Amino acid sequence: MKSFFKTTLLLGILTGLFLGVGYMIGGRTGAIIALILATAMNFGMFWFSGSIVLKMQRAVPLDIQKYGYIESMVRELAQADELPMPKLYFVDTLIPNAFATGRSHKKAVVAVTKGITEILNENELRSVLAHELGHVKNRDMLVSTIAATFGGAIVILAEMAFWGGALFGGGNEDEGNNIIGSLAMMILAPLAAMLIQMAVSRNREYLADQHGKSLIGHGNDLASALQKLENFKPKVSKLKPTARQDASSHLMFMNMFSARGLAGLFATHPSTSDRIKRLEGKV
Repeated sequence: MKSFFKTTLLLGILTGLFLGVGYMIGGRTGAIIALILATAMNFGMFWFSGSIVLKMQRAVPLDIQKYGYIESMVRELAQADELPMPKLYFVDTLIPNAFATGRSHKKAVVAVTKGITEILNENELRSVLAHELGHVKNRDMLVSTIAATFGGAIVILAEMAFWGGALFGGGNEDEGNNIIGSLAMMILAPLAAMLIQMAVSRNREYLADQHGKSLIGHGNDLASALQKLENFKPKVSKLKPTARQDASSHLMFMNMFSARGLAGLFATHPSTSDRIKRLEGKV
């Protein structure tokens, strides 16, 4: 529940930031125009997200004859979770991962990579699949789209502020200050929006972890799976991940390319150690 309320709070802050920037720049009209533009762009991404991600990952339908045990696991978990059976896909890469996408429960897709089927045992893989069903159950594709819509609208408003200030700042002595202020807004507002979007993404991962833990009955296998993938990270660069794989890493069970330190503020996933601590009840 804590992560749920934090996500709600972050989305509220993001909405407030959008409204504040909108009114500062163009009043109600400017804010509405930016929101309409951002909504239109993200609606397309939301509607076609499943097919886009599958193409980016070069995913193919799961071979049920070879991976029948995965189909059985997902079917059992989906029934326990009162969800329709999602479509199953397979990505032929040794980079261990899994992801879920789709705009609704009925259009859900769950995919696994070859690597994750070779590294994890069946109990660990089952816990990862339960995590991915958590994303489906929690409608995380919709939540991400809402966050992206407001984030995109803020970027549009910031650019409007910059170009409006640069082109229509006037010829008076305040023109320089107008341009500097607009430039600052163009940089800081999208930066703040991005930080909030990444925080929303991390909280959705925590929620999916807790959902998987609840569905399985404990978090031991999921914690073990996370640790195994964390230990595998140094080997990922040698597998030469493609730009497409990197671009869709935010949808994965674990971001195998994530940075550390201050870069963690822009991370799409929480740190593995924090996820494990939560699963073990230490946070």
